[in-house]
Amino acid sequence: MSLIPATILTGFLGSGKTTLLKRVLSEAHGQKIAVIENEFGEENIDNEILVSDTNEQIIQMSNGCICCTIRDDLRATLQLLAAKKRKGLLEFERVVIETTGLADPGPVIQTFFMDDEVAESYLLDAVLTLVDAKHAPQQLDERQEARRQIGFADHLFISKADLVSPDALADLQHRLKHMNPRAPQQVAHFGEVALTDVLDLRGFNLNAKLDIDPDFLQPEAAHAHSHSDHDHGDCGHDHGHEGHDHEHGAHCNHPGHGHHHHHDDDVKSFVFRSERAFDPAKLEDFLGAIVNIYGPRMLRYKGVLYMKGTEKKVIFQGVHQLMGSDLGPAWGPDEQRMSKMVFIGIDLPRDILVQGLEQSLV
Repeated sequence: MSLIPATILTGFLGSGKTTLLKRVLSEAHGQKIAVIENEFGEENIDNEILVSDTNEQIIQMSNGCICCTIRDDLRATLQLLAAKKRKGLLEFERVVIETTGLADPGPVIQTFFMDDEVAESYLLDAVLTLVDAKHAPQQLDERQEARRQIGFADHLFISKADLVSPDALADLQHRLKHMNPRAPQQVAHFGEVALTDVLDLRGFNLNAKLDIDPDFLQPEAAHAHSHSDHDHGDCGHDHGHEGHDHEHGAHCNHPGHGHHHHHDDDVKSFVFRSERAFDPAKLEDFLGAIVNIYGPRMLRYKGVLYMKGTEKKVIFQGVHQLMGSDLGPAWGPDEQRMSKMVFIGIDLPRDILVQGLEQSLV
């Protein structure tokens, strides 16, 4: 049996997760989708949308959606769904897990890697995070769960953008880019998004291309307007290892409008680049030590690595203490060999990371 793709849908309370889910379920895509609602309390499912018999754990519904509320642990629910599918008792092609608005997505993500039975049945496709344009600035200031949901995202959907001014929307997008440069952002009006932006994104596929905003990585992409009124505290400066040629602000993606307020978010990101190859043993030792110490604070990290001793790109990524790598395609004959890594985490010690990575180069 081929692996069942799974999508995690997260976002703070009221951000529009159920609206987006309803859109996906009502779309005429001909697929049967199992929906797992990871909500607290008795009112597990938005009753206007998904009507269920509370005595049943798994409910087959008329639109080809199978719905279950998590009364047990997520792992047990996923195992049960896969077992029923194998026996022909349930028919579905994919799973969408809608987390509670107060959830840290980390443990949900880890379930797909920590449990052998789940890992043998499912492929984690992507983490989608909804962001309420109207309330996100305050939520991000006050709630760490909201910041973590941004940090874990493979794709960000901004809802309620019509309720804020263009400048306020641009400020929010700028802030989100600082926190997670690898997640594309998209404004979603009442959940109206193309299915191709929601399903089969391969956000967790080790062979996927490195999804970092290209502008964020380009040292030459200097923006025409003045950077004097921006804070560069958490931008991904280019660590050019030949003499540390920093072009400050060069790959912070600053929209060309008004003054930006600096937000001292604890979830920050930075990008490391080098044209020198990594020594595999040194890098493995360093990353192992870093993950051992700072793993709980490392939300997502991902990279395409230029590694000594192989003609292929090495793709690596991780969530918290879970880290994996894989051989990607071969370097092209005319392709510039370069390592690019992005780290997204809570108050990560950037100086220690940069120093250790530089010391792991050949």
